[in-house]
Amino acid sequence: MFDYLIVGAGFAGSVLAERLAADNKKVLLIDRRSHIGGNAFDHYNSDGLLVHKYGPHIFHTNSREVYDYLGRFTAWRPYEHRVLASVDGMLVPIPINLNTINALYGMNLDATQVAGFLESKAEHRSPVRNSEDVVINKVGKDLYEKFFKGYTKKQWDLDPSELDASVAARIPTRSNRDDRYFADTYQGMPAEGYTKMFERMLDHPNIKVMLNTDYKEIVNQLRFRKIIYTGAVDYYFDYCYGKLPYRSLEFRFETKDKETAQATGTINFPNEHPYTRVTEFKYLTGQQHPKTTLVYEYPQAEGDPYYPVPRPENAELYKKYQQLADAATNVYFTGRLATYRYYNMDQVVAQSLSLFKKLRAAATETPLLNGSRNDVVSDLIQRKIQ
Repeated sequence: MFDYLIVGAGFAGSVLAERLAADNKKVLLIDRRSHIGGNAFDHYNSDGLLVHKYGPHIFHTNSREVYDYLGRFTAWRPYEHRVLASVDGMLVPIPINLNTINALYGMNLDATQVAGFLESKAEHRSPVRNSEDVVINKVGKDLYEKFFKGYTKKQWDLDPSELDASVAARIPTRSNRDDRYFADTYQGMPAEGYTKMFERMLDHPNIKVMLNTDYKEIVNQLRFRKIIYTGAVDYYFDYCYGKLPYRSLEFRFETKDKETAQATGTINFPNEHPYTRVTEFKYLTGQQHPKTTLVYEYPQAEGDPYYPVPRPENAELYKKYQQLADAATNVYFTGRLATYRYYNMDQVVAQSLSLFKKLRAAATETPLLNGSRNDVVSDLIQRKIQ
């Protein structure tokens, strides 16, 4: 018998499993994949290089609580991520900064002058309705087409004018020479990798882990008090309103017989190439090795769900599933897939720590659940659809 059945062994589920187990709760953690760690899973490839199976994951946060919490399970390797973009035959810093502008346009502007230059290029739009509006409003059409239009079209298979403004709003523009991709207070990488961190997090006698397991296949054979669900919310409710749209990625790995292959950790390819970016893992991990491994990212429609497609009609579809989730008893939905939101890793950890505090504050004895999941979900769906 378990106090909690947690579906999904990524950041959301693993943090909650650890916190609840430390609070003397019995936890069963289930994942359909063959490993813990979710999309942050890393491993050593056949050449002995540490790689991220699902693309690069760089940790950054402004939350001391999140940084210190994860620091219980890993030492941190200081690392500030830097990205170059292949534009007009040059590799220039992204996000756009003072050096980017000077290199592209053959100028020697200072911080004050570059702010004025960008202002002169900006085409002010009001209201700002979509991602195209955001970028052109900030830097004008030329930089929009060099850096954003092609990259966005590849990533989303949609023109930026068809995407919510929030997509482009995540990307800053700087008038100084700061070439760090992130500006957060705490930046680093788990010294021994993410998987080692997750292994320590889940090493508790109150946690049982089951991998290669779809929870729907066994849930009616289990006895537990509450569910924490971090999987896709539409799958939980049997796609009763249809599938929520996602974009996926194909990752192609290449190992080269040289110590390094790129000038920095990641290079973006916004225009002519079919892939969006290439990452060299040794920059991230700090590993010393005579060879190096890179990963090429090819956006695609089918595959694992990585990015919710931010369009108004998709938000409306999610609201229908959210109503079902809100009506569910003793089931808690958290994490990217369960809330149909793109969160950074630190945001997912913060969300899980917050949910744990709420669960602890509201702790009461809950009747055991078993053999009833299908009936409960079916009843919820029928009542809502009617």
